[in-house]
Parts: sequence; C-alpha cells; structure tokens
Amino acid sequence: MDVAGVATIYSQLNKSNLHLLESVYHPDVIFEDAAHRLEGWSALSDYFSTLYQNVIRCDFDIREQQQVDDSGFLIWSMTLEHPKLKRGEAVVVQGVSHLRFADGLVCYHRDYFDLGEMLYEHLPVLGVVVSAIKRRLGQ
Repeated sequence: MDVAGVATIYSQLNKSNLHLLESVYHPDVIFEDAAHRLEGWSALSDYFSTLYQNVIRCDFDIREQQQVDDSGFLIWSMTLEHPKLKRGEAVVVQGVSHLRFADGLVCYHRDYFDLGEMLYEHLPVLGVVVSAIKRRLGQ
C-alpha cells in the first residue's frame, strides 16, 4: 500500500464497502483528527462504521498526493451530508491527510481540517456565532 493506493480506496469509499479499509491500515494504526485520537484497527473500524452509519453521504475527492519514502500526504475535499448538519444539505470541507507507512500499511493517519467549517458553522445557534466571530476577525 502507498499513498496512491490509499487515494484510490478513499475515492470510492461509501457505506457498503468500508471493508476495503482493512487492506489499508496497520493493526496498530494511530488515527488523529481535530476531534479524535484512536489507536488500533479495531477502534478505527468502529469509528468508520459509526460515522458512515449516521451520514447520508460522505465522499472524498483527492486533489493531490505526494509521497517520499514511508511518508505521504493527500489533499482532499470531503462532501458530507448529515441529517443534523445544515438540514442535511451538502457541506464541503477542505483537508489534508498525513500518512506514514509500516509493513506496507498505514500506521499513522492524521487529518488536518477546519472543524468549524465541517461542524460548528452548520449547527443552528452556534453557526451564527462562529460566522460572526470569523467576520469580525477578518476586519
């Protein structure tokens, strides 16, 4: 497995083929993002199952990929439709994944993205507050 292989799998990922991820991740994988830190394939598998169970749609468009030795990056856009965010309308989030490989599998996966762009800005009351703060910071 390499960055290109991970990109291919994430590009086709959906509720019905989450089993493909088992061929990507090392049993001792560490996964981090803005809201989670998970250790081990079992915890990551449970996370993805729960995530995809609750969403209408979660698609990744891989825009760039780079790899040097056992470390690489994916630059992506995620389109997320969740019944509790933005009344189920699509939310698009830009992000980057840093990947490290061991034994031909991903042993470290860290996602960098704006949690406000994905979540906070689309919650009923909090979204208005976050948007106002962002506007004021931009002045």
